[in-house]
Amino acid sequence: KNLRNITDVFVSCSDALSACRLRSKMLAKQLDHVDMEIEREGEAGNVAAVSRLQAVSSRLCTELEREKEHELTLALTLKQNLVELWQIETEQEKYDILREQLQKDEEELQMQYQEEREVRIWKEKITALQAEGTRRTREKREKEAQREREERNKKLLEDAKRNHEKAVCFLRQSMARIHEKNAKEEAKAQEHMERRIQAVLSLKSSITSNRERLQTLQILNKAKALEAKKEEMKMREAILAEGGNVVREIFLHKRQQEHEKRKEAFREQQKSRKMEIVSRILQERAATHKQSKSQSPTKAIKARGELEDPLLQSRKAWQREETCKHADGEIPQSSENRPQDVLQESGDEDTERDKTLLVPEFPGLWNQEYDLHKVPKAEDPTQLALRAIRTQMTKKKMEKLQTGIPHKQSVPAQEHKGCAFHSKPSCIHFKDFDVGQIYKKKIVLTNASYSVNYCRLVGISECLKDFISVHFDPPGKMSSGMSCEFLVTFKPMINKGLEGAVMFMAQTGSFSVPLKCTVKTCMLALDKELIDFGSLVVGETISRPISLTNSGALGARFR
Repeated sequence: KNLRNITDVFVSCSDALSACRLRSKMLAKQLDHVDMEIEREGEAGNVAAVSRLQAVSSRLCTELEREKEHELTLALTLKQNLVELWQIETEQEKYDILREQLQKDEEELQMQYQEEREVRIWKEKITALQAEGTRRTREKREKEAQREREERNKKLLEDAKRNHEKAVCFLRQSMARIHEKNAKEEAKAQEHMERRIQAVLSLKSSITSNRERLQTLQILNKAKALEAKKEEMKMREAILAEGGNVVREIFLHKRQQEHEKRKEAFREQQKSRKMEIVSRILQERAATHKQSKSQSPTKAIKARGELEDPLLQSRKAWQREETCKHADGEIPQSSENRPQDVLQESGDEDTERDKTLLVPEFPGLWNQEYDLHKVPKAEDPTQLALRAIRTQMTKKKMEKLQTGIPHKQSVPAQEHKGCAFHSKPSCIHFKDFDVGQIYKKKIVLTNASYSVNYCRLVGISECLKDFISVHFDPPGKMSSGMSCEFLVTFKPMINKGLEGAVMFMAQTGSFSVPLKCTVKTCMLALDKELIDFGSLVVGETISRPISLTNSGALGARFR
């Protein structure tokens, strides 16, 4: 196509060049003719005609020069087209040679494909024969496995029959036991139902008797109310006869009666509270005695030598109080006897003492009550006993804290178990350290017990003393849930892993926070455990990428 285009351009340039040359010849002839006319008119002396012919001559000269230039341009273009035509013909000859070579290569490639096709067909035939042999072998193995499976199933059926017979026998025995158990349960249920019926009948009879008693009480209350009204009427009449204020006298009389009732109720309440306090004192005494038994014999003997029995102290204090009252004539000589676990109480007491509520020594140990009337001047004997108990318990707590004996932390209905303090983080870990650097970590300790606790630093492991330093300011008393901080500084001098602990002592016993120092390591890992290429076709090529990752802080070479 390029050759055809260049040929057309060459022909058109040749035609244009011939036409340009023809026009140049025509212009040259016209210029000669004009020159001859100028000479003739000049000889004739016609100036006007000469001027006109000179203008025509100059125009013809200009056109002739333009045609000459155009002729040169066309000649140059024709030469360039001729050169390009020669180059294209030369390249076409080269392409003809390459085309012939390509045809030869294609014929050789077709022959090679034919040979490879024949080889592949031969290999496929061999593979088909091998697959046929494999199939026959597999069928033979399957037949043998089927025969073995049938024999095994026969054995399993026989074993199942024998096991079924045994299971039926055991089932019969179990059913007999279950029937016997059900019969016993039915008998128990029948007996329980009879007891419930008897209880309902007794409840019905008691309800009937209580109803009759209630009716009797209502009648008595009505009778008392009538008598009170009669007495009130008599009192009104007597006051009116004397000329006094009836409303005021009746109001004072009712107020005095209510005061007597409250006084009696308060006396009973005070007696019951004294009994409760004495029982709690006995329980505390039993608990302290049990704790003293669990300690070593030497400490138990020392504790018994130093402390006096709080119950004896309370009894002596109350006996001294009763003796003073008898001497002053405040209470009568008669008193009721109680068992040994209950202290002696007087039958009648002073008015101020009756109006006083007991205040426990330990706020919150029992329900706190407040004095509504007047605080007595003399100290209550119950407070003396509780003070002795408090002194004894405080001394024992100090001894346990000094000797390291754990103290149980408990709240009502539950007791704290485990470590009394929790650290955050739970393990102090200095990871991937460099020798010569300084590392610091801040640790938070939280009181996880149920009451106020103490904490002090004991020390660190022997292997860590050259590299680890701990800065800890004891916070003193820490309530439940409160936290404190301590700072751990690590100065590594050798490139070696270390393990140990930071040890503390609390009121409930010792505890420690583990500490680790690990050097930089390289951790090479592959992203695949199994390289699975799946199903393949003969002659196919499949690739799978594998990633090797170093998740450690130390570089490493591999191969």
